[in-house]
Amino acid sequence: ALRQAKLALRTARLAARDALPAAARREASARIAAGIGALPSFVDAAVVLLTWPFRSEWDTRPLLASAYAAGKTVVLPRVDRATRMLRLHAVADPDRDVEAGFEGIQEPRAGTPAVPPGAIDWVLVPGVAFDVAGARLGYGGGFYDRLLPLLRPGIPRIAGAYEIQVADGVPV
Repeated sequence: ALRQAKLALRTARLAARDALPAAARREASARIAAGIGALPSFVDAAVVLLTWPFRSEWDTRPLLASAYAAGKTVVLPRVDRATRMLRLHAVADPDRDVEAGFEGIQEPRAGTPAVPPGAIDWVLVPGVAFDVAGARLGYGGGFYDRLLPLLRPGIPRIAGAYEIQVADGVPV
């Protein structure tokens, strides 16, 4: 039943997100990036784990630009297919250091500096659906479910989302 509930919510929220007009996604993305970029926890963090936008997700690139402008170390995840884990890498120049990887998601190129999970000060957590209690539904691969426990306790874990991604409850 839990698996079916997750699948139903994931399918519905992805379809709703995909159906948002491009202009609405751009406007919402700008508001989300500005709001997250103004959070004191983000402003104070030195090493931030961010994500690159994928498919119809909100556009995180303005947040990445803000992090670079503030002199932060920007870290992006790279899928290790053999272990099904996320490996973290510092990305100094996204034009040079990022390429299409797992499932077409933009990832750090091989050879970019590895960053241990314990070095992360702040994390942007992607997802398909969220609820106000902080529960998250991802894409179903479990990559962030395996990564998040490896981060230091207490570091901010923030998610950005369109309003249609916020559910009354997320099955966990």
